[in-house]
Amino acid sequence: MNSGLVLSHDMMLVLVLVAFTMLMLVLEWVRADVVALLVVVVIGITRLIPVEQLFDGFAGNAVISLIAVMIMGAGLDRTGVLNKAASFILRLAGGVETRLGLLINGMAGALSSVIQSQALATLFLPVVSRVSARTGVPLGRLLLPMAFCILCGTNMTLISNSPLILLNDLIASANRNLPPGAQTIEPFSLFAITPIGIPLLLAGLAYFAFFSRKLLPAEDDGQSVTPGRTETYFAETYGIDGDVAELTVTAESPLVGMSIAEAEGLRGAPLMLAIKNGDETRLSPPADTMIWVGTVLGVLGKREQVNDFANLNLLRTHARLNVFRDMFNPNRAGIAEAVVPPTSRFVKQEVGELRLRKRFGISVLAVYRGEQVFREDVRKTALRAGDTLVLHGFWRDLTMASDERDFVVVTDYPKEDHRPGKIWHAVAFFALAMGLGLFTEMKLSVAMMTGAVGMLLAGVLNMDEAYAAVNWKTVFVMACLIPLGAAMDSTGAAAWLAQELVAYTGHLPQWILQLCVAILALLFSQVISHVGTAVMMVPMAINLALASGGNPSVYALIVAMSVSNTFLIPGASPTILVVAGPGGYRQKDFLRVGLPLTALMLVVMLVAVNLVYR
Repeated sequence: MNSGLVLSHDMMLVLVLVAFTMLMLVLEWVRADVVALLVVVVIGITRLIPVEQLFDGFAGNAVISLIAVMIMGAGLDRTGVLNKAASFILRLAGGVETRLGLLINGMAGALSSVIQSQALATLFLPVVSRVSARTGVPLGRLLLPMAFCILCGTNMTLISNSPLILLNDLIASANRNLPPGAQTIEPFSLFAITPIGIPLLLAGLAYFAFFSRKLLPAEDDGQSVTPGRTETYFAETYGIDGDVAELTVTAESPLVGMSIAEAEGLRGAPLMLAIKNGDETRLSPPADTMIWVGTVLGVLGKREQVNDFANLNLLRTHARLNVFRDMFNPNRAGIAEAVVPPTSRFVKQEVGELRLRKRFGISVLAVYRGEQVFREDVRKTALRAGDTLVLHGFWRDLTMASDERDFVVVTDYPKEDHRPGKIWHAVAFFALAMGLGLFTEMKLSVAMMTGAVGMLLAGVLNMDEAYAAVNWKTVFVMACLIPLGAAMDSTGAAAWLAQELVAYTGHLPQWILQLCVAILALLFSQVISHVGTAVMMVPMAINLALASGGNPSVYALIVAMSVSNTFLIPGASPTILVVAGPGGYRQKDFLRVGLPLTALMLVVMLVAVNLVYR
């Protein structure tokens, strides 16, 4: 490493750009993918790296690997692999809660080594909800340990953790800018970090096996979202109770000429779930559907509420269901719960703007957030990641809507696995991808894409489903931030930062320097994305290692693993956000459970890394 580096104009520009990126990612004034695109454009205009390298990230090994892993994860979901996992867990647990928790955590943690963590949490949420409903174990005692063990298990391979997928690309970039005479840093193979990841997962499993009951709620506090329960559950949790009734609009009714939205806004109005106008009958009528003389409304509410509303608005009530009898058959339609994941397009949109009734024929009856239930004027409720939606509609419409992955249904309802006949095709091509990555010299991106293409050719997924499975926001953020890491290296900004750090900490032992790097990466990852933190810190950590006489591979790996150690704040990890709402957790729950686990993971990681790479 060069000595006596002076802060140049290009270095200052890169550091300002890094500070700007961090600020924008923290404040969220602009979408993360837009910020990333802006960064790559500024780097191109200012020529901080050669223009021909500017968009290399989009074709980089990390990005292609990530896309392939997302597609294969969707293929495993389509064939019902995880539904079989739920049945397997129940069979092995034998009704014993401690064994049940250990099996869920162990299976989720093991699968997180080969499936991206956020996708796995999303896929496992209905599985754990189903297990909770069948055993009576509160969902709050299952979801948080599962999510944390998923994060612990992501450090066993290079394909389920975005910073680790990106690690070899960052190392390649660092190698291009090493000082003369410095030894080239070797990239990591697919399972090179497994000896470190296994102790991390085992430590997480042991932590929850011994302390789960002390750290998590002892009883179900009624806030957990559990599926497959009776109407009493919906009444107690959401205030949604009563019976379905039919009301016919008379010529004297003030509802004539109103829209469904206007009628729902009237004082004391029941939930309007269906409508019949002339010969047309439909469930979940759109808000702009008009009400005319002779219109039949299917409503849900307490008998007294329905009768009062009918008398006040001159509606004729019917003693029993006639028009909507088949439509409200529990085998065809009903109420379900669904969670809004962090990647959903619904986030920050009002319920009314989603037009779910018009697009899918699904009504939103309530929104559950933390300790709040929004039922009044639910159309104007702006959604957040982790919100639970209470939906009503045909089961087939619910399945179609959930295919877009803007929400995850956690309720058992009558449906068939999408393609159960293709389950062995999915498993075989997934195993093939793993084998190619482990036992051949093939690049990780080619190995993973081989499995993804194999699933497409075998009919596990079609191409449209493969496109939908890819989280393009994550892809763009990763691809556009890679040049920022390259600019940190090529301009010498990372070396200058390392030089300044060594000036103050160079006398400290290596393990203290490593601990400082790990804590710094952990703290940054609590407020900005773990990918962004890795891009910014890996070049600096490598230069710090070179300046202090440490192993640059070890320092780079410590950063990539530390940024996934996000157990303290729900918003810091999309994986945790997936379970925060359904589990009814509060911030103090994350701190109570996450602080000791964070310290445990740091200690185990530093010990394991130094034992493996001594």
